[in-house]
Amino acid sequence: GLSGSGKSSLAFDTIYAEGQRRYIETFSAYARQFLGGLERPDVDKIDGLSPVISIEQKTTNKNPRSTVGTITEIYDFLRLLYARVSYAHSYETGEKMVSYTIEQIKDLIIKSYPNQKILLLAPVVKARKGHYRELFEQILKQGFIKVRIDGEIQNIMPGLKLDRYKNHDIEIVIDRLQINGDVEKRLKESLDVALKFGKGIMQVYAPESDRLRFFSKHLMCPTSGIAYDDPEPNSFSFNSPKGACKTCNGLGVEMKIDENKIFPDRNLSIDKGGLAPIADRKSPWIKKQLAIIAKRYKFDLKDPIHTIPKKAIDVILNGSEESFKISNKTLGITQDYRINFEGISNFISYQFHHSDSAGLKRWAKTYMFEKDCSKCNGNRLKKESLHFKIDGYNISDLAHLDISELHNFFNHLGNKLDDRQKTIGVEIIKELKTRLRFLLDVGLDYLNLNRSSKSLSGGEAQRIRLATQIGSQLVGVLYILDEPSIGLHQRDNTRLIKSLENLRDIGNSVLVVEHDKEMIESADYVLDIGPGAGRHGGEIVCKGTPKQIIKNHTLTTQYLNGEKEISIPTIRREGNGKHLHLYGATGNNLKDVDLILPLGKLVCVTGVSGSGKSTLINETLYPILYTHFFRA
Repeated sequence: GLSGSGKSSLAFDTIYAEGQRRYIETFSAYARQFLGGLERPDVDKIDGLSPVISIEQKTTNKNPRSTVGTITEIYDFLRLLYARVSYAHSYETGEKMVSYTIEQIKDLIIKSYPNQKILLLAPVVKARKGHYRELFEQILKQGFIKVRIDGEIQNIMPGLKLDRYKNHDIEIVIDRLQINGDVEKRLKESLDVALKFGKGIMQVYAPESDRLRFFSKHLMCPTSGIAYDDPEPNSFSFNSPKGACKTCNGLGVEMKIDENKIFPDRNLSIDKGGLAPIADRKSPWIKKQLAIIAKRYKFDLKDPIHTIPKKAIDVILNGSEESFKISNKTLGITQDYRINFEGISNFISYQFHHSDSAGLKRWAKTYMFEKDCSKCNGNRLKKESLHFKIDGYNISDLAHLDISELHNFFNHLGNKLDDRQKTIGVEIIKELKTRLRFLLDVGLDYLNLNRSSKSLSGGEAQRIRLATQIGSQLVGVLYILDEPSIGLHQRDNTRLIKSLENLRDIGNSVLVVEHDKEMIESADYVLDIGPGAGRHGGEIVCKGTPKQIIKNHTLTTQYLNGEKEISIPTIRREGNGKHLHLYGATGNNLKDVDLILPLGKLVCVTGVSGSGKSTLINETLYPILYTHFFRA
């Protein structure tokens, strides 16, 4: 029925509302007091109502931690797969990490060092500064008399301390022994002690060959000796401290100062408002500090900013603490000056990260911009997590693949896994393929798991929820959908209809509020609400199968049977002759697009879902115009 005729009132405000009310009535009185009462909808009686799930055309979670992968739960399965099936590689050398039991370490030492003298070492300090006097005293109290400091074996003497400003490597000498036939028991006991003091890592040093070899109960690089903790699913979660990058806290982006926002017009002087953050602030102290900086670097606060020396701009932005003298030949005196300036950039950055005031944070954000995290390059995870790989891909590589490419990857993965990986991963991979297939069926093959949910359109978010519901395999449920075909290209409409039929075929009912002709013709039963909108609507004017309703004479059926149509205009607007030019657009999947838009006309931008329409107009052209006109 036409817009405003009462479709949503019937589907959502009546049927869905009553389903929700009945569900909440099943809770205890104690639980209901926290939920609040739901009013009974304006209806006399509803029979045959099964549990109701609504999939509305609403915006998704605006949380920056919410992604396509997390809301579909596919990323959870991916984390489980990497925790159980992946192999770790060293971020120093790229070698495969190894881990040993005490028995394996013992056997390897006996095999590798026959009839050789060796030292068992427990590393306690690796490349850290300090004098470590207290550490040496503690080691001595525990009964050890020798340590290896920066590659040199030394006795622990009372008062021993190192250069506190240099990096040091310190290992405790746990035992010195000759590898021969009767050494097994002593070797095993010493290994136990070495692994305890080295927190799961130990070294074997052979003085004759001057060779050092690492062993670990954890995952460890055989060459460099770096070790990783055993992987768990939350080691690959950017929403957990165990997996998130420490610099960006798992967001993948960090806020940086935008110099062009601090100096919006370099033809202006500082006095005329060229330094934006202080342009409307009357702070005598800042003005005084800027005047001293001007004296130091020989410029005037009335000079245009583009003429100010680079060194002075650097001090204004990043601050400085220095004293200097200026001779006044006219008066015959020398004046002392002191710059004690924090720097505009440092002040803004501090307010954004540490201020308790929401207003100050918002103010600071206006002079900053988002960029990929310098530590994880936008991958959200710490470097150890990014070096667990399956078939050469880390978890972030897979999260950045399109859904169609990811599905193809898992289709061919079985042939590339070893027997252990296949045995463990077969059920997880099967579930991943099933859930990815549901996303493909609703026409979302162009998204990736790392796509932020706040960047999704209403139609995309609704179809993701639809795919998640299909994946849950519930039966006996009434699903209510609000115009799921909005924003969908005709190519993908058939896929959506097939998905809804799939929901019906596994034992559910599907109620769709829709204007789309294909959807109406594919329905098993149609209700047409009208005849008009508002107070002229609200009646069921016809009902039945698509073949039955087409014989009726309602506004909807007139468009369905071709009696009425939206005619294509024969005369087009001339426009005003002006054009808007956009060059080199490369956002998301745009390939260096140059755009010429005629002005004074109705311009339509079309293309299949995910081709880059919204990226080109909403995320490229609109922000440029908004920044230009509103300085935002």
